[in-house]
Amino acid sequence: MQRMTVHEVSRKTGVSIRTLHYYDEIGLLRPSEVTAAGYRLYDEEDLKRLQSILIYRELQFPLRAICDIMNSPAFERERALGEQIRLLEMRCEHLRHLIRFARSLQNREEESMNFEAFDTKEMDAYAEEVKRKWGGTDAYSAYEEKRRGRSPEEEMKYGEGLMHVLAVFGQFRDCPEDEGALAQVAELKEYISAHFYPCTTEILAGLGKMYVQDERMRKRIDACGGEGTAQAASRAIEAFCRTK
Repeated sequence: MQRMTVHEVSRKTGVSIRTLHYYDEIGLLRPSEVTAAGYRLYDEEDLKRLQSILIYRELQFPLRAICDIMNSPAFERERALGEQIRLLEMRCEHLRHLIRFARSLQNREEESMNFEAFDTKEMDAYAEEVKRKWGGTDAYSAYEEKRRGRSPEEEMKYGEGLMHVLAVFGQFRDCPEDEGALAQVAELKEYISAHFYPCTTEILAGLGKMYVQDERMRKRIDACGGEGTAQAASRAIEAFCRTK
């Protein structure tokens, strides 16, 4: 897919340019590239992320909650999509119930003081569970704390440092489970813990999957270490976590 400007994304999606700029400012949807002239360019992965954001907005999730969810170290798009579908189904059922109730009022078949049709406790509880699960984790809170005191330049420096650590896995494409690869996983774990959030074995295992499942991340890692680097990193992390 050819990269699109913010104007093209706005025309395609119906999301205003001002909103897209705001999503960039708060770290919710950053374009994959910003040209030297300052033009934002969005790729296919960016638009997939925007789709997820818009579904959460349809579900009336606050922007802060969406940021927490989608920037969580544990976030997985496919699992989140399953939860979104469940919430949409619950919302549809609620609306069908309301329609039946309104028609019964219109036909004078229902007591006017009956308010059961407005009960959303089950749906609200599930939505709160989703928010707690992805956002508000200790890892995300730690990341927010570290990020709060850093400049954009420092954030970029640590991000580039992470890519350098990941690029080394390109050397282990043919032997992702040998001692050198496992030692590099340990270094990766320490780097993430030092500069982003406490990287537990569980979080590390999730990151290993994300490095190959997230197309945008896979391309970034492969661009740093060569084709197959992301796959090597993922396999090395899997082997490392099996020993823990």
